[in-house]
Amino acid sequence: MTKAKGLLFFLMISFLGADSTFGEMYQWVDEKGTLHFADDLTKVPEKYRSSTEKRKMPKEMRETFPTRMLEEPKTDPAISSSPKPNELRGYEVSLIRRQDVWLTEVVLNGRVRHYFVVDTGASFTLISRQMANELGIVIGETTPFIRVASVSDVILTPLVTLSSVRVGDAEVGGVEALVYNMPSYQGLLGNSFLNKFKVVIDSLHGKMTLFSFQGVPSPERPGGYSRDYWVGQFRFYHRNLEELRGLKASYEQRGHREELRRINNAIRYFENQLSDLERRASFAGVPRNWRE
Repeated sequence: MTKAKGLLFFLMISFLGADSTFGEMYQWVDEKGTLHFADDLTKVPEKYRSSTEKRKMPKEMRETFPTRMLEEPKTDPAISSSPKPNELRGYEVSLIRRQDVWLTEVVLNGRVRHYFVVDTGASFTLISRQMANELGIVIGETTPFIRVASVSDVILTPLVTLSSVRVGDAEVGGVEALVYNMPSYQGLLGNSFLNKFKVVIDSLHGKMTLFSFQGVPSPERPGGYSRDYWVGQFRFYHRNLEELRGLKASYEQRGHREELRRINNAIRYFENQLSDLERRASFAGVPRNWRE
């Protein structure tokens, strides 16, 4: 198997200490020829379970790429049949098939265009070092680093924020991205962008439709988002901060000064992000019990 094969499946990034099902995905095709993915068999419609294909991360991929990192928000994009009419606003974009992966054109910071691998199982968007340089991103003393574990090593990987990411007419500002070199590709479009949308992939026609989760604000949808969205966002930051503080204590005991500095930067970054989320939630009128 080439390094490109299975990319949609090996880059399912999860919290350190995840359970033994890590690296598994379920794949099925519905009666319309649309390809679907899920990380749990219970999420597969019952009538398709008998024909569902279970995929595991290839051994050679586990040895080459980071396989675990901080937990992603639980507002994963839903890969399913098209939503009800007028339910969500959809943006259709073209996909290009390369072996076992899908690519789509991505515009970063309004000026740099590249084709990225689409991976609905990856927590973060990835960009290469070359692309970071192209965007003028400087990785310095204050850059936060996230701990990434592979089979053979533990890596502290830079976390940066892109001012905008646009795919077709769908655009998101303030997208977090990890700087990491991938073989053959300049980047990967992960859930730091995709979790703002319901994602529908039509493999038969090479199309992806992004349906924005943000709707009209109402008492039931403060800021235009559902309870699940807000709860997932707050849990993401609280759990990541808890893990980072545990790592900090470990590095302090071992006297690892460089790693400690990077972890402290990451803690400050996530604390600031949590504070910003609190401000936005307060402004939108999000109930207190949705923020725990």
